[in-house]
Amino acid sequence: MKGMTLIEIMVVITILGLIATVVTVNVLDRLDEAKVSTAKTQIKGLEEALDQFRRDNGSYPTTEQGLQALIEKPTTGRIPSRYPPKGYLKGGKVPKDPWSGEYKFYSPGIQGHEYEIYSLGRDGQEGGEGIDADISSFETEEK
Repeated sequence: MKGMTLIEIMVVITILGLIATVVTVNVLDRLDEAKVSTAKTQIKGLEEALDQFRRDNGSYPTTEQGLQALIEKPTTGRIPSRYPPKGYLKGGKVPKDPWSGEYKFYSPGIQGHEYEIYSLGRDGQEGGEGIDADISSFETEEK
């Protein structure tokens, strides 16, 4: 029985390495896409909680009160008159974005919007392009 030569083994290892590289790149791209989708879904959930806050209290939380107003009754600014005992978010905490960053909240928002919620994306920096772009509540609005 004849064994494999060193050259044959190196060729097989090279081919396996190339296949692994292609698979890894495709999987990582899908992972990034999934994180963007998760951020948009979380923002939608935060918007629903903010809308309920407004229905109960007549206005959205202020920028200073932030998203924290969804889990504990604000003690400064406009104090909510009807605040549920367990707040507006299940679990008693504001979720972090998929990259472990804090969601940013401004009320009033820009361009005539009542508020804006956004994630800084993968790079954690303002702006960015592609997968590093910010993800805003403006993008999740129904068209």
